[in-house]
Amino acid sequence: MGRHNKKTDSHIRRNSVIALTGLVPIGLITAANTAGAAPKVPFLSTSSSSEVADVAQEATDTAPEAAEAVTPMAETAAEAAPAAEAAPAAPALAPVQATPPLPASIAQGALGIPAISVSAYQNAERILAVEQPGCGMYWTLIAGIGRVESTHAYDGKADDKGNMLKPVLGPVLDGTLGGNAVIRDTDGGKLDGDANYDRAVGPTQFLPETWNRYAGDGNGDGVA
Repeated sequence: MGRHNKKTDSHIRRNSVIALTGLVPIGLITAANTAGAAPKVPFLSTSSSSEVADVAQEATDTAPEAAEAVTPMAETAAEAAPAAEAAPAAPALAPVQATPPLPASIAQGALGIPAISVSAYQNAERILAVEQPGCGMYWTLIAGIGRVESTHAYDGKADDKGNMLKPVLGPVLDGTLGGNAVIRDTDGGKLDGDANYDRAVGPTQFLPETWNRYAGDGNGDGVA
């Protein structure tokens, strides 16, 4: 009877210890066994050696089942880890490029056009309205031509009467530049400085022969 009671107490104690060992990570026991050392569990220190041996044996018997439960979790964590590492870092935003400031004369002019050029374009519209009422040309059209052909006379580089401070001359029309016609001299080089071939002249790039046909005195100084 006494032996039977002792066995029962041992069995109850053993079950209690097994329940607690279920809280111990399997990795700790496995690591200890791999290193050849018995795992040291504080709450087992008061048990007898035979009871510890029995608990260790039962833990060994249940280890495969616990390992099977842990393995899917470990595999899931291993599969999730590469995805987190593969996430690309957010690219750095490119710095905002500031718009370069316009030259002073353009910045101060209406619609970004130098004031001296605006005055000349509008004056041409007024003269045409009187001399050729049916023409209907607006000064903004002339301004568009001046912008493309000479950037408004090199950004308005003219005196207060509209005379250019630096001549605006196109390429020599001798056939060397692709896309340009060959035009022999028509003014003896008087306007374009070339007695062999013509060159377009002025802010709106008239050819000498065309200018001589349609020239006008824009500022009233007696010179076309």
